[in-house]
Amino acid sequence: MRGILIRWLIIALAFAFTAWLLGGVDVSGGVWGYVWVSALFGIINVILGSILRLISLPLTILTLGLFLIVINAILLEVTDAITGDLTINSFFWDAIWASIIMSIATVILEYAFRGVRRR
Repeated sequence: MRGILIRWLIIALAFAFTAWLLGGVDVSGGVWGYVWVSALFGIINVILGSILRLISLPLTILTLGLFLIVINAILLEVTDAITGDLTINSFFWDAIWASIIMSIATVILEYAFRGVRRR
């Protein structure tokens, strides 16, 4: 259970960093907005993301995994469509860049929190 909460915190921090860095991505609602958007993104990622990754597996293999950035951008757009707390201005620039930045930020934050998750 603790690992899930830490993962949730990491995704919320990645959303905060992405919103701070990109002008086309905005999360409203303060801290609870980030918590809500990260929880919703996690649920969408588990349900819809698994299906999209399975369907697009041949294309992902052909692009050596780069198509996963597009899938992540699609999941961000779906999260934007469901909640009013996340605003992404355009798919091509903002969602794709948000996908890249969130992936990098998540990897760095998971590395930073690796000692906390093991306890």
